Amino acid sequence: MANMHAVTLEEQFIGDGPSPINIGTTIRDFRLQRGMSQGDIEKRTGLLRCYLSRVENGHTVPSLDTLQKIAASLDMPLSQFFSNDPVKESYGISLNEDEIRFLTQVQRYAANLNESDRKLLLAMVRKFAATATTSIS
Repeated sequence: MANMHAVTLEEQFIGDGPSPINIGTTIRDFRLQRGMSQGDIEKRTGLLRCYLSRVENGHTVPSLDTLQKIAASLDMPLSQFFSNDPVKESYGISLNEDEIRFLTQVQRYAANLNESDRKLLLAMVRKFAATATTSIS
């Protein structure tokens, strides 16, 4: 009995699992990687710049709805905030504001589609792109 050691709450609930993420730092890293300011995020989400600063500095933890708004403003899936992969550069992708807005809308609607509908949507987009390419030539 004397050799038993007390297990701390941290050891009991966290153990050797993954270290917790700092969502504010993650958001800042993605924002800076895209060359965006807090003001840019404010314009796209309607969230106040001072609120975004509090989130990035770890003073406030945003709700999932707020995280979804921030993710959409960064043109990325919400799940990327929680990925084990570090922030990655996106190579060769340059989109204008209209393309970003369009893809953000598609992303919002696609989240509610089942796999079969997603495949159908992708096939339709490919068909439209092929048609547009041949009509331009």
